Amino acid sequence: MSQGKMSGFKQDNTMRGVLMIILSAFCFACMNVLVRLAGDIPSVQKSFFRNLVAAVFAGAILWKERVPVQIKKEARLSLGARCLFGTIGILCNFYAVDHLLVADASILNKLSPFFAIIFSYLLLKERIAFFQAVCVGAAFAGCLFVVKPGFQNTALFPAMVGVCGGLGAGIAYTMVRRLGSMGVKGPVIVFYFSLSSCLVVVPWIMIHFTPMDLRQLMILLMAGVCAAGGQFSITVAYTYAPARKISIYDYSQIIFATVLGYVMFGEIPDRYSFVGYALIVAASLAMFIHNRRAERKTEEKKR
Repeated sequence: MSQGKMSGFKQDNTMRGVLMIILSAFCFACMNVLVRLAGDIPSVQKSFFRNLVAAVFAGAILWKERVPVQIKKEARLSLGARCLFGTIGILCNFYAVDHLLVADASILNKLSPFFAIIFSYLLLKERIAFFQAVCVGAAFAGCLFVVKPGFQNTALFPAMVGVCGGLGAGIAYTMVRRLGSMGVKGPVIVFYFSLSSCLVVVPWIMIHFTPMDLRQLMILLMAGVCAAGGQFSITVAYTYAPARKISIYDYSQIIFATVLGYVMFGEIPDRYSFVGYALIVAASLAMFIHNRRAERKTEEKKR
């Protein structure tokens, strides 16, 4: 294959990756809206149905492709941590969605990449460059504008829960990174995570189950379908192109969440939230551009 054709092939794959990650962002924004639409049902109960659908999807893929589900002994602790902190992340995110603007809850959950940088340093001993540290600081400054800490802020507690959701997701993604380096397949990780997240909350649901009508049940099942769609879309996206080339487009979820929040609930974020969104997205964009430039320099040195 000529160099020109090879370059065109890579560009096509990158574009496919961009489209898939935008589709994933839309699916997750729809999931958050559906979680809110389900009404006055405990967040724990909502998370059960979300994870149940994802577990069925992942299990079907494993069965169809005959993928073994045995986990190597050395990977079990990391998988357990991924399941634990991923479950915490989902529970916190759903609680935040129920008590904050959909857009605010979505952006707080998008702090997870910055938490992942911190925990990659603490757990995987990966060095944090000065530029990365600046971007992390800017992202958390943006977080303060969204959270708006202060005794007069009645949404402070759910906002802090939303931050904890991003923290849990950040640790979970760090564990996914470690599991990937150990050769554990993505659908296997999704299956164990989704199944364990369901099983963990079963005792709570048996004691505190809130009756639902058919409409609420269907909405929660649709939320699960959207979550599965988002999960598998983002997985496909990263098979087309590496994260350093397309990850920034995941922040399109904030646009979808803001629009859907306005259309469905009449929500309009205040000016402080918009400043926070801008800081967090700008920090992500700066890190994205920095990584691309570093990649180009590395490629030029190899020539």
